[in-house]
Amino acid sequence: MTELSDPNYQKSQRARLRIHGRVQGVFYRKSAEEKANSLGLSGWVRNMEDGSVEAFVLGPSDVIETFASWCKTGPSGARVDTVDLVWKEAVGDADEEVESGSRFRVSGHW
Repeated sequence: MTELSDPNYQKSQRARLRIHGRVQGVFYRKSAEEKANSLGLSGWVRNMEDGSVEAFVLGPSDVIETFASWCKTGPSGARVDTVDLVWKEAVGDADEEVESGSRFRVSGHW
């Protein structure tokens, strides 16, 4: 049975999230990695120079929504002010080249 003929198949979507608040130095990236992997998402998460955290995720839209909801709280110790979610229709930047089924990972070294 192919993915397209499987009634339970849901096409993978891509989204970029930007999380603002006190989200660096509180294990936000590691916690996001664990949460995304528990949900079966692919992608990455990284610290940004402005103090925010950015994530790129690949997976079913409802699962991405679940991850985005988790991002609004994050781990204990984090204070999330806002989460910006942008749905992506196709691969754009080189850092968005994520293979479906690959593990979600922490990126960068900040």
